[in-house]
Amino acid sequence: MLTEKYEKLQSILRELNSVVVAFSGGVDSTFLLKAAVDTLGPDQVLAVTADSETYPSTELAEARELAEWIGARHQVIETSELAIPGYAENTKNRCYFCKSSLFDHLVPVLTEQSYKNIVYGVIADDMNEFRPGMQAAKERGIRGPLLEAGLYKDEIRELSRGYGLPTWDKPSFACLSSRIAYGERITKEKLSKVEKAEAYLKSLGIRQVRVRTHQDTARIEVEPKDMQTVLEQHSQISGRLQEYGYKYVTLDLVGYQSGSMNKVLA
Repeated sequence: MLTEKYEKLQSILRELNSVVVAFSGGVDSTFLLKAAVDTLGPDQVLAVTADSETYPSTELAEARELAEWIGARHQVIETSELAIPGYAENTKNRCYFCKSSLFDHLVPVLTEQSYKNIVYGVIADDMNEFRPGMQAAKERGIRGPLLEAGLYKDEIRELSRGYGLPTWDKPSFACLSSRIAYGERITKEKLSKVEKAEAYLKSLGIRQVRVRTHQDTARIEVEPKDMQTVLEQHSQISGRLQEYGYKYVTLDLVGYQSGSMNKVLA
């Protein structure tokens, strides 16, 4: 079954002929880039990473390393989500504005370098979640080969492991804006605060973490197995996050949940 899905993915990529891959360095876009290079050859594939306020510098460094490891051509472009009308207001359609801007930045790259299609790492799991960015892709004819092949996250991890990709067990990641409660204005200062807080928690050996921000309150989400680490070092953690600008520091007893901010949406 998994072999058939991968063969379908290759068939889709061959149909696309040459591609610009929206490349974040996450599990899905890394696997998509690897499959595209293996299927089409490195001359027919360009990885493009958008560097912005919502994208941690550590992720950019890792994206560079991954593209080089895969043997893909890689280009970094500068973008600014906070400059997009409607984005900083942080409505439920925030991701639509973000993806619209990203794809609009990729189109000139596609044209100037004579590639045929733009692809991104949407997957089958995303069909069951709130993903307004998918509408932006649909409006612009941007393709999602992993979704079209019916690949789910667990399957992508399994295939990635088989191909020796170091991202096979990489924790899930989303842009820093997803940590800020809907309706609360997004600023560079808040994004920086989130980035520093999560980097500190990761330095304690916690791999999967979100610091959800509700005004002056940090709501820490980690997997249940890491809660003890947070509790044992609660004094140091709360002190450090308060240095970063939070007044209150809490631990969410439900634990890490992808897209947990979406619970407030009808």
